[in-house]
Amino acid sequence: MPDLKTHIAARADVLGQEPIADPDYAFSEIRFLPTIPNPSKVLCVAINYREHGDELNIRPAYPLLFTRFASSQTGHNELLPKPSHSEMFDYEGELAVIIGRPGHRIAEANALDHVAGYSCFNDGSVRDWQKHSSQFTPGKNFARTAGFGPWMVSANECTDPGNLTLQTRVNGEIRQRTNTSQMIFSISWLISYISQFAPLVPGDVIVTGTPKGFGSSLKPPVFLEVGDLIEVEIEGIGVLHNAVGPDQ
Repeated sequence: MPDLKTHIAARADVLGQEPIADPDYAFSEIRFLPTIPNPSKVLCVAINYREHGDELNIRPAYPLLFTRFASSQTGHNELLPKPSHSEMFDYEGELAVIIGRPGHRIAEANALDHVAGYSCFNDGSVRDWQKHSSQFTPGKNFARTAGFGPWMVSANECTDPGNLTLQTRVNGEIRQRTNTSQMIFSISWLISYISQFAPLVPGDVIVTGTPKGFGSSLKPPVFLEVGDLIEVEIEGIGVLHNAVGPDQ
């Protein structure tokens, strides 16, 4: 199998049941790619967490969605280049959902049957470019600004993705902490909704949104600098590490 996307497509029915084998390499001998380096689609959700004190439980009719290009991703332990023409580089810790079975117009009740697994995602954002207009695309697609990894935990090992603790640390300080039960639009709902307009295929990625605590939401705002270390940790999945490096 040349990559994880191909493995998912060929083995969707038995993911997580692969025979145990001796590793070919130690972690110290490898360099991580994004979990899915070549997705057909990466669809991201904005404003998808209820915050503490939101007792009204009001949900908008539809989510705000945007896309990322594959080239905007990078792997675990890789540097996130801070764009040289912006001082507003930001972080967003998120849960990534990886599609395993193809589907079009998927029913919400069956949506999780289409999931291959889950990973951590740092939706690195260049805020001034994101705010050039109402469209987020420029600020979300600078090269290699989104960390994705370290790996995929298969769906059979993550049986309750709607109840996972997520936290983001910058230089060891907890900046974001939530539980995926606080999502406004659930994983099942998002898969069903997105599949109404975009047929989903193995290796597609849905990035499910971030809670408060990202740099631009702080008072005063605090943005990333070269040398900062961002860690996105999701219960039962792992810890994604990326440091900020200079633009190249």
